[in-house]
Amino acid sequence: MALGPHRLRPEDRADFEALLHLALSTQDVRSALLADPSGQASGRLRAQALDAADEITAAAGEAYGAYLAVRAAARDTTRRPTPQGTLLPALAVLTPLVAATSAAVLLLLGYLFQLAHVSGTLPGSLVTAGWVLALVAAVSALVALAALVSTGIRRRGGPPSGARLEQARLAWHQALLGQGLLPHLRRCVKEDPFLHAAPPK
Repeated sequence: MALGPHRLRPEDRADFEALLHLALSTQDVRSALLADPSGQASGRLRAQALDAADEITAAAGEAYGAYLAVRAAARDTTRRPTPQGTLLPALAVLTPLVAATSAAVLLLLGYLFQLAHVSGTLPGSLVTAGWVLALVAAVSALVALAALVSTGIRRRGGPPSGARLEQARLAWHQALLGQGLLPHLRRCVKEDPFLHAAPPK
């Protein structure tokens, strides 16, 4: 889906000016600038391009919008506060282990007491408690596994990598140069009464 035009952000001004310098150095533009005996044509074109920065940026608006979106996602991830509490993750890991260990101990004692014909309700209570803890261990293990799977799915579409951000930036540079700066400069060369534009090569 095509994005609407975006105004040039202040933090991208340096990139714009560097690409403008590169565009002014291309062969056809540079050849046309040599036709001005005063040597001021380059300064005029540069000033005109800087004044029209938003218009030129809008010509590469789709690539610029994609770059801004990737950069915003990266910044949002960087600024997102790290969870302060580590109690819940620790409980998610420890609960199944503790419950399973306790269940094994209680079941072992309960069945040993039953084999030893210990009277009273203690053996039966130990066995019952052991099976309850075994159920707790199984349920908590399933919950922990589901949490791990969910975290993995979320991270799969997680924060943009540095390479992805740089790729989006380079794509914007190419679009800005080819769709914005060079067409603008060539149009200004043709309209400048002091210049005779050389045909693009």
